Amino acid sequence: MELTRQILFMATRLLAEHPDGLPVSVLWPLIKERSPGLDEQWSSGGASSNRPELALQWKSGGLVKSGWVTKAHGRWYLTPLGRIALGEHFDVPSFTAGSHAGYHYWEQNKAGFEAAKRLAEAVPEGSWVAAGDLASQTGLEAAKLVGWLQGERPEGWHRVLDADGGLPDDAHADERLRKEWQGLLTEDGLEALLGMVPQDRRISAADLHQLVIDDPVVDDGPERPRRAWLVRGSNVHGVSLVGDWLAEGYCSLPASKLRELPPGAAQETIQAAVDVDYAHGSYNDRLKKTAEFHAFLSRMREGDLVLSNDGGKVYLGHLKGGPAFRASVGNRANLQRPVRWLNPKTPLDFADDLPDEISAKLATQHDVLDLTEFVEELERLIEPGPSRPLVTREMALPDAGAELADELLVDQDWLQECVELLRDRPQMIFYGPPGTGKTYIAQHLAQFLAGGKPENVKLVQFHPAYSYEDFFEGFRPVQTADGQGVTFKPLPGPLLRLVDAARQHPEEPHVLIIDEINRGNLAKIFGELYFLLEYREKAVDLLYSSAEGTGQAFTLPKNLIILGTMNTADRSIALVDAAMRRRFAFVELHPEETPTREVLGRWLAGRELPADAAHLLAELNARIEDRDFKIGPSYLMRAGIYQDAKGFERVWRTQILPLLEEHHYGDGVEVSKRYGLPQLRQRLGLDQEPTP
Repeated sequence: MELTRQILFMATRLLAEHPDGLPVSVLWPLIKERSPGLDEQWSSGGASSNRPELALQWKSGGLVKSGWVTKAHGRWYLTPLGRIALGEHFDVPSFTAGSHAGYHYWEQNKAGFEAAKRLAEAVPEGSWVAAGDLASQTGLEAAKLVGWLQGERPEGWHRVLDADGGLPDDAHADERLRKEWQGLLTEDGLEALLGMVPQDRRISAADLHQLVIDDPVVDDGPERPRRAWLVRGSNVHGVSLVGDWLAEGYCSLPASKLRELPPGAAQETIQAAVDVDYAHGSYNDRLKKTAEFHAFLSRMREGDLVLSNDGGKVYLGHLKGGPAFRASVGNRANLQRPVRWLNPKTPLDFADDLPDEISAKLATQHDVLDLTEFVEELERLIEPGPSRPLVTREMALPDAGAELADELLVDQDWLQECVELLRDRPQMIFYGPPGTGKTYIAQHLAQFLAGGKPENVKLVQFHPAYSYEDFFEGFRPVQTADGQGVTFKPLPGPLLRLVDAARQHPEEPHVLIIDEINRGNLAKIFGELYFLLEYREKAVDLLYSSAEGTGQAFTLPKNLIILGTMNTADRSIALVDAAMRRRFAFVELHPEETPTREVLGRWLAGRELPADAAHLLAELNARIEDRDFKIGPSYLMRAGIYQDAKGFERVWRTQILPLLEEHHYGDGVEVSKRYGLPQLRQRLGLDQEPTP
């Protein structure tokens, strides 16, 4: 076994010397040349039942699953990830451990990787998907997924990109891989502009799910997944059509001016027709109609669930066929699809029967609305029964444990209170002077709440130039489908990407950390999202996506938690507008209050260091009159400063005193005399130099 590990390590190093790859027939003699006596060592190890060159092939799975080596056209190649691995693992044990970790992750998530393989192979030529969407759909870590794609190279691997349409950062593509990758995309008709392929060729997370539905392997059997749709018929040119729909078994769109288009028509074809047939309408109206006609003609499919309401009465049915153009009175129902209505005589009640999230979606003004994220709830409403397994969509926050409290050096009761505040309202801000551990606690609490899943936590930092477009979504230039120009499309920011992930896994907490939240223009950054922070059961039309006519009313999912940090030395909490203070719970971290005042003492005691630093910090803060400028303990919580005789004094002089110099600028206070380390030591009767 040890010899096999040495062979794999040597093979990887040899591949690093041959960027154009090597066939095994050439690689093996090079390994023997670098390792004289290899055959004798193999025989003496008692492994005569096979040959070492076979072991090289059989045991290389970890290298491939980790994305370090790929095999194609009879040759082995070292990937950029493999080069990074060689740089990080200098010896056989370390290298083997890294390779085994990649193989173990693959082994534990085989079903997810099989699903990813089917999805990647199903992506049509000329389209692409985001690695984050594919990872969310298959329950994998995005970085692990990208690495595996580099090693296995299933059909369509090159169509998995970053959300901006560029090559995934997690691939760490070098010039050779970048050239190969972009060449494959070009063959697909995906020409890159500034390194990014057109956004309008991206398959969304919802449509990615549809690829699974369309997979014949998944389609077999009565339990294949379905999508759900709202089709509004209660006010069509001033008339309710719902009664006719129920009686005659169909749903419809007016499509009063739309030419006949074939079922399954591409979005580009529909958009071209709408631009001509509805030329009198505004740009946004045409985009909205394009999205609705595309959904009705091409995205809906037989068996999907359809919902419509007439006032407070809600009806559900199943699509029973494809779309067709029909003549209709007043041109109110020219485009129709047959429906088997399930409850025409026993409608559900809009207010009492529908979950709040669905009611909020229906309150927005769209004639066609994708409700697939609620398909399980809707099916249970109309088809209750013990045989249908209940899908848990409610998030449950874990209680704060003693282990986390010990790690953060705080009391468990205090930490549990933070959890209770988030259960009541999932938005909280830690505020206090610098160095009180606000960001540190927020990050560790977020990881704990998210169950240790790094992909469920995202951190952003606000600053004066930060905007709604940076935070949520904004128009960005993307290449047109014909490759001849540039158009602007709304692209998601960190909040919208995390919201999409939270919708995919509604039972898992997803945490957004906003560091230095008070340094941004909050009204400008949050925009209409201000409303949703207080009313999560409601929905709003978005500034950009709604203008694109996507038919998606937006809500903040209940499993999205927002943790903010605020430095009171930078801006007082009193200056934060009332709307923000009403929407967040505020938890103070102050050097003179629990839990922060005990943190440094506990940290020193845990490392068997004298308590002098804690006494000095307390004396320093006693001399600082402004409560918001007192100094937190984290400046003195680095082990290195206690291993160097001058380390403590250096931190005091270069990090703490400059903060106080700025605070007292222009008021005549001699900072070094008032807060200098010698003066404080003398006041407390401590030795002038600490013992390392």
